[in-house]
Amino acid sequence: MISLKEPLKSWFGFTRRERRSTFILLIIVIFVVAARFVVPEKNTTIQAVHIDSEETKEESISSVPVFTAALKQSEKPSYQKKQAPVNINTCDSAALVALPGIGPVLSVRIIKYRNLLGGYFSTDQLKEVYGLPEETFNLISSRVYADSLSVKKIRINHADYKELIRLPYFERYEVSAILKYRELRGRIKGMNDLVENKLVSAEKVSRIRPYLDFGE
Repeated sequence: MISLKEPLKSWFGFTRRERRSTFILLIIVIFVVAARFVVPEKNTTIQAVHIDSEETKEESISSVPVFTAALKQSEKPSYQKKQAPVNINTCDSAALVALPGIGPVLSVRIIKYRNLLGGYFSTDQLKEVYGLPEETFNLISSRVYADSLSVKKIRINHADYKELIRLPYFERYEVSAILKYRELRGRIKGMNDLVENKLVSAEKVSRIRPYLDFGE
């Protein structure tokens, strides 16, 4: 009967060099086998990352039209209701404050000056309001108008000193001269009587004409 010890001894009877080579070969085999399990996992991870990247890219591309549409929507001008022109002869303080550059102080001054005049016959008269800058006038000139039919005229042949002096364009000496002329000469017929008799200067005619009534 053949003993098993001899084949085993001959099988494992390697020299030191052979045992070293066999050990190295065994390590290589183990490394190769292990790599087969590791590498596919890495490939799967890379593939998953690639898929995620593609999905993200598709989502980004699909979101571009939505973003573009939103951007175009935001670029559309907002059409606000245009404010109607303000009649400076009938408006209140709130309507004036709504105008650019006009605050509560200026609005009060505009109305106070309107009362002194008896109404504005031209929007250019706003330049005469104390403290109203030219820049502000330029801002509001296209947004206001003056209804000259609202102007309260002075009956120059019947008005007393207080009524005449109310008009800012008259000086005290001019009012006194007009009253004295009426007392001595009677009725004033028109602007020519005022100028020819030197009751007012010719330069002032265009400013006071809209406020005088020469009727009986």
